[in-house]
Amino acid sequence: MGELANQLRRELDRYSPGGKLPSSRALVERFRVSPVTVSRALAQLAAEGLVVTRPGAGAFRAERPGPAAATGDTSWQEVTLSADSATELVPRSVDASGVLVSLAAPSHGVIEFNGGYLHPSLQPERAMAAALSRAGRRPGAWGRPPMEGLPELREWFARGIGGPGGPVTAAEVLITAGGQSALTTALKALAPPGAPVLVESPTYPGMLAIARAAGLRPVPVPVDADGVRPALLADAFRATGARVFVCQPLFQNPTGALLAPERRREVLRIAREAGAFVVEDDFVRRLVHEDAGPLPRPLAADDTDGVVVHVCSLTKATSPSFRVSALAARGPVLERLRAIQVVDSFFVPRPLQEAAVELVGSPAWPRHLRAVAAELRARRDTMTAALRLSLPELVLPHIPSGGYHLWLRLPDGTDETALTTAALRAGVAITPGRPYFSAEPPAPHIRLSFAAVAGAGEITEGVRRLRAACDEAL
Repeated sequence: MGELANQLRRELDRYSPGGKLPSSRALVERFRVSPVTVSRALAQLAAEGLVVTRPGAGAFRAERPGPAAATGDTSWQEVTLSADSATELVPRSVDASGVLVSLAAPSHGVIEFNGGYLHPSLQPERAMAAALSRAGRRPGAWGRPPMEGLPELREWFARGIGGPGGPVTAAEVLITAGGQSALTTALKALAPPGAPVLVESPTYPGMLAIARAAGLRPVPVPVDADGVRPALLADAFRATGARVFVCQPLFQNPTGALLAPERRREVLRIAREAGAFVVEDDFVRRLVHEDAGPLPRPLAADDTDGVVVHVCSLTKATSPSFRVSALAARGPVLERLRAIQVVDSFFVPRPLQEAAVELVGSPAWPRHLRAVAAELRARRDTMTAALRLSLPELVLPHIPSGGYHLWLRLPDGTDETALTTAALRAGVAITPGRPYFSAEPPAPHIRLSFAAVAGAGEITEGVRRLRAACDEAL
């Protein structure tokens, strides 16, 4: 679509203002693209004010624009923003670089080893389209939903968290607009500005960005192959007086670690004795690999005292635009979570909630999850084998049985930035390890995703390109 829009933009001078452009059918035949591509390219030019589209008549070159508006002076903002930060105990810093690495689309021809979502070929696009179509025809589908979310969707999430007839009820679930939004609500509810918040080290950069933007102080607690280390967690609670610990017990991002059974009990006990909450980010439970075996229950399923605030989402297993997730909590904190969510976003659009109900209740949903489980296992194995063959100097301490990425330690002294830049020149986008640490990292790392690429062939070619980058940078 971008290439077609650029071509049409270059050709606009052939037409006088008000002149008609070729028909969509003519553009399809000339450029050998789909009607959807043509429609999107024309919509892009219309958004830029370069063309005007008239239903039934076609597209026309817009009238010549008037003189450009005068450029203002925004330099005063530097003083104002600096003055704000000077009065805060913990200055807020909004650094989205760690998040943008996995959100930004790579340039054409670059293999995406830095993606955070499923490749379109793995997304249930037909099932989502059918669900959205059915949802749009439901009575009241375009009306205002309950502030907490649709009852049937809350019930579905509750069963998924606690099991059928389990300890989590629909009344303890709030529907939110994606996991990032749920984490933001949780941290706003549980920690005042300036407070410490304990985080795994390494951990998800998006969560670190949320904490820092809210004026919180992320305090790292090291993770090993069995998850967070309980003794160090207890030490951190005592040393900081923190009242919140954020963790990913299942296929932790980025290490892929699974919190060991005995540590699960210890984490809950330590937090309860500290009078603290555990924010459980259960982000990839639906991206389990085919060979994983039975999964441990969420921490929330074993929590009777309201210690755990649970976050889970449909987004990772569907599409980055299918932003439906859940917050589950019990006790007085639930009302605070609800109030903050209402103030921030009112509610998740009802058509999207209705579509989620349709999707997860359809026969296509379990088929999709089985297909993704098999494909992720195959991709993980392909990437692991290629790395061992071509890049044996990169240490892979843990091969996860869920999630969508591998966490690799680089040789000591490696410049992550130089390697990332060299990789991009070689045609492969990778994620440096530095943004995953809230303090100084113990060693250089990279994270490689195998879910955002087209298939095994791209994985093999991407590792070959990474080999060339390592030869240049290491």
